[in-house]
Amino acid sequence: MEFVIVSLLNGLSYGLLLFMLSSGLTLIFSMMGVLNFAHASFYMVGAYVGYSIAQVVGFWPGLILAPIIVGVLGALFEKLSLRKVHKFGHVPELLITFGLSYIILELVQLIWGRTAVEFRPAELLQGPAFTLLHYADDSMGFMWGRAPAELCSAVAQTVCTPFPATRAFMMVVAVVMLVSLWLLITRTRVGLVIQAALTHPEMVESLGHNVPRVFMMVFGAGTGLAGLAGVIGGSTFVTEPAMAATLGSVIFVVVVVGGLGSLSGAFLASVLIGVIQTFAVALDHSFVSIAQGLGVQLSDALRDNSVLKLTLSQVAPILPYLFLVLILIFRPKGLLGTRET
Repeated sequence: MEFVIVSLLNGLSYGLLLFMLSSGLTLIFSMMGVLNFAHASFYMVGAYVGYSIAQVVGFWPGLILAPIIVGVLGALFEKLSLRKVHKFGHVPELLITFGLSYIILELVQLIWGRTAVEFRPAELLQGPAFTLLHYADDSMGFMWGRAPAELCSAVAQTVCTPFPATRAFMMVVAVVMLVSLWLLITRTRVGLVIQAALTHPEMVESLGHNVPRVFMMVFGAGTGLAGLAGVIGGSTFVTEPAMAATLGSVIFVVVVVGGLGSLSGAFLASVLIGVIQTFAVALDHSFVSIAQGLGVQLSDALRDNSVLKLTLSQVAPILPYLFLVLILIFRPKGLLGTRET
């Protein structure tokens, strides 16, 4: 039971990080119809900018200022570059954002170096948020914060499993982000103007709204959300130049699997992918052992097959892409999408 709970919590925290990153990309696509290939690069910039600010004034100011700075950079990019190619269609948009991702990577390596930096979270987030207790009689307990050392000693025969406060904070921020974006898009005048600007730009302009400025603000808000995810993800995991490449392709899988432009679909796909990958890594059984555990009789040739001897943890990195292929085959609109992929 303890294994299931811990793996589920780790999977949820990783999935919610994916949602924090993919929510900005979903916002940009649903409002502007642009697939931003440099989105994960803005995530990396957010982590490094937050790290630099935290070195001077602390983590919490960095958490607030870094997304704002990244959002301003994104808005400037949309105004000075992306806007000029928007009229030529999706291919020029993809190419210019693809090129931007390489420029950002080189700039990050020039400014901060090629090795990982030590981005420590605030002192409040450095301990466990809570501790799961597994007693000698196989019952489970729960305690906020860190459990006393004497309770977790070998004499007490209690297994203590702390859950990091950084992961809990990440989960809370992701849920708040989901609710806030949903309310903004569906329940406010600003959200209605933004949605109308994509489908009926001439009508929106005739009502006195500046459509190019609306698009610039949407792009800036989307990249700002990526910057926020970068600060939290960078301080929780690792801040390095490869962090954009690590998650860049996965967030596109999330967006397509959830349904292009669907915020709720991105949330569902993020959680599913996070939980599936985490359990695959945690179980670490080969396909042969799984088949034998289910009572399936295998021949000697099958037991020695190199493919069947692979473990779930070894194939875990390709599971999101396998999920993507299945979705494209059986449900091209995505889990909760409304338009064809």
